[in-house]
Amino acid sequence: MDLTVPPGPGLPGGLVVPDSELVERFSRSPGPGGQSVNTTDTRVELVWDPAASTVLDERQRARLLARTSGPIAVVAHEHRSQHRNRGAARERLAARIRELLAPPPPPRRPTKPTRGSKERRLDAKRQRGQTKQLRGRVED
Repeated sequence: MDLTVPPGPGLPGGLVVPDSELVERFSRSPGPGGQSVNTTDTRVELVWDPAASTVLDERQRARLLARTSGPIAVVAHEHRSQHRNRGAARERLAARIRELLAPPPPPRRPTKPTRGSKERRLDAKRQRGQTKQLRGRVED
């Protein structure tokens, strides 16, 4: 079953990743006594390599590779049901791809010092010192 990434910012048409591009590793934690049983915690690792993908255009590939270091991997843990586990891993991978393809937020402008900041207190202290010097000169 192919992975469908829904439309979002930076991905207006959505994306369909063929199943052949996904690598799924499935492991089960050992139960009591060392046996692997269905009721223990299961783990699915889903890996997708954007560098080797045929569904991305050059711009999308460049953006993903600039924001990740190699393949994107997600892990899902569930109890009992392998099907829910695989579904959760696919949902997490789709969300991660959408997040990485979204345009970066605009840069924030530096904020002014807050009212109680050290710089403002020092400025006020300097002004008081200058005022005292001027008063002293007037009185002389």
